[in-house]
Amino acid sequence: MERGRSRGRKLALCSVFLLVACVYVSASDIAILNNGFSIRHERREVIGTVTRLYLSKTDATGYVDVPTADIARVEPDLSIASAALQTASALPDLVNHASARYRLDPDLVNSVIRAESNFNPNAMSRKGAEGLMQLMPETAAHLGVANAMDPSANVEGGTRYLRALLEYYDFNLIKALAAYNAGPQRVDQYRGVPPYSETQAYVARIVRDFNRKKLAEEKAAAKQTHSIKRVKQPASTSREEYASAR
Repeated sequence: MERGRSRGRKLALCSVFLLVACVYVSASDIAILNNGFSIRHERREVIGTVTRLYLSKTDATGYVDVPTADIARVEPDLSIASAALQTASALPDLVNHASARYRLDPDLVNSVIRAESNFNPNAMSRKGAEGLMQLMPETAAHLGVANAMDPSANVEGGTRYLRALLEYYDFNLIKALAAYNAGPQRVDQYRGVPPYSETQAYVARIVRDFNRKKLAEEKAAAKQTHSIKRVKQPASTSREEYASAR
C-alpha cells in the first residue's frame, strides 16, 4: 500500500512539473537592454538589424522595434512559471471545492479543463476565451467573474456554468458539453450536438477522457477488493485445541 502511495505521489509531482514545463514553453520572455531597461514580450522576430518584440499573443499590431545590438540578453519571465507551479499545486483543491459546491464529479470538471486549456491558467483562444475553463468575456461577466485569468475565479465560474447547462438540458451530458463549446443557441437550433467538427470532437474527447478515468477507478477498486479477500485471517484456536496442544 505504501509503495502504491509513493508511486502516486511521484506521478502527481510529474504531472505538476509537466504542466509547468508546458506553460514555461509558451510563457513570456524579458528582453534586457544594454541601458538596463527591460521589455516583457510574448514572442520576437528579427527583421534585418531590428528585433520586433510582440507584446501580445493575439494582437499582431502591438509590438516594439528595438535595434538588435541594443539587446544584451533575453531571459524567461520566471514569475509566470512560478505562478504556474502554484496553480498546479492548488488546482486539485480548486476543482474539488467547486465540484462539491455545484454537485459535479471532479473528474468531469478536470476533463473539461483538459479539453479547454490543457491545464494552462494563462491560455487565451483566438476568439478571446480565457483561463483554465476558457470563459468568454461575456460569459465571465454574466457569471460575475471579474478576472477570468484568476484560476480560482475561473474554475468556480466555469463549474457553475457547466452545472447550469446540465440543469437546462435535464442533465444530458452530451448536450451540456456541446453547449459549453458552441453555445446553447446552437444546441437548441439543432436539437443536439451541432454539425461542427470542432464541437463533435470536443464532446467526444471529454466523454472519452471522463470514461477512461471512471474505468481506471473501477479497476483500482476491484483490484483492492480482490487483494483484501486474499488476505489470510489468523486461525483461531479453541480452548480444547489449546489444551490438547499442551
